[in-house]
Amino acid sequence: MADHAVIVHFQYGSTDLSRLFVLEDELERAIAAAGAGEFDGNEVAADGSDGYLYMYGPDGTGCLPPCARRWKPARSCAAPACGCATGLRKTA
Repeated sequence: MADHAVIVHFQYGSTDLSRLFVLEDELERAIAAAGAGEFDGNEVAADGSDGYLYMYGPDGTGCLPPCARRWKPARSCAAPACGCATGLRKTA
C-alpha cells in the first residue's frame, strides 16, 4: 500500500509519553478518515528528548494535511511527496 513515507522528527523533553499517545490516536484517526494512508508508530529517545513519527501512504502529501491541522512544520520540507523528516511545532 505505502509508496511514500513521511517521517516527522520532533523535540519532546519528557519520558511521560501519554501526550504523545493522544497525538498518535488523533493522527491515526485523521489519516484514516482522509484515506491518506496509515500511521505506523513512533520512536522516542530513552531520555524523552526527541523522537520520530512514521506515516505511510500512496502519496506522502496526503499524510501532511491531517498533521497540519494540529501541528505545523518548524522548517520547510523540500519534497514531502518523496518522504522527508521535518520538525513540527504545536499550533494550538
